[in-house]
Amino acid sequence: MRVWVDLTNSPHVVVLAPLIAAMRARGDEVHVTARDFAQTVELARLHGLDVEIVGHHGGATRAGKARAAGDRVVALARWARRRRFDRALAHGSTDQPIVARALRVPATTMFDYEFATLQHSLNCHLAWRTLVPDAIPPDRLARFGARGRRLVRYPGLKEEYALAGFVADPSVAAAFAPAGELLAVLRPPPELALYHRFENSVFDDVLARLSATEGAATVVLPRTREQGERVRALALPRVTVPTTAIDGQSLVASADLVVSAGGTMNREAVVLGTPVYTTFAGRLGGVDERLIATGRLRQLDSAADVVLERKPATGEQRVRRDPAELVALALDR
Repeated sequence: MRVWVDLTNSPHVVVLAPLIAAMRARGDEVHVTARDFAQTVELARLHGLDVEIVGHHGGATRAGKARAAGDRVVALARWARRRRFDRALAHGSTDQPIVARALRVPATTMFDYEFATLQHSLNCHLAWRTLVPDAIPPDRLARFGARGRRLVRYPGLKEEYALAGFVADPSVAAAFAPAGELLAVLRPPPELALYHRFENSVFDDVLARLSATEGAATVVLPRTREQGERVRALALPRVTVPTTAIDGQSLVASADLVVSAGGTMNREAVVLGTPVYTTFAGRLGGVDERLIATGRLRQLDSAADVVLERKPATGEQRVRRDPAELVALALDR
């Protein structure tokens, strides 16, 4: 099949790159578009993806998002019309489902957080198929039009598929933490996301505590250039903010702890066996509810609750799921 994949945010690259490889391995012709936002394009190239850059982010306001989305939809329609795709696939793109419906291309929308209401109200109604983890109760999705045969639920975490063939590069962590030092990886809150509009100082408190801890190296992976600039301006000791996209998965695999207000990096840490805390201030989704209930993810209310200790060497115990299985659920009838 001729398949169109759309990337609109940095985490989508690490999720969809293995699926793109699986599609190509089975003979599909895959074309990839990417929005110029955060590190999406840079990460795509780091993962060996040749992408067509279309559109940009609209900023923090609804009006700005709407203008940018409108411009991008027009540009994507112009780009996709002549390519005559058989299927379309994206993780959270609000632009692709509109274009795919207009061009009569069956589109699959993926997500693993069910309370991004505006996004899902649009995507699920327009998409041919909605693909989500089985931790999300179906009754939370019915109001979006994701029900019956249009709703497909897969076992486990998307990261168990995305990281199935992953092998960590230890040199990535070694560049930030000398041997013997504790390594912490932090990711700031998604402040531009409409579903995360809450004041929460826990992340800042954790950063301050770690920077004051002798023998601890902290790497902050910002979501945007502005976030990176703000953290660098603090000039905190023992805190590094990379200026370019790096192999974040290898960093997480080698880290002793991860603290993040988002989703994908937290779940990567869960899959890779690294202790992980969430400072997410919005409503918890089904995936996080399950991970917290089973002790695989810890909800953080105070920086004092972070355990600062080296991760024990437990060996290879992680779950690996075949990304080709996820591709079949996403695209095949």
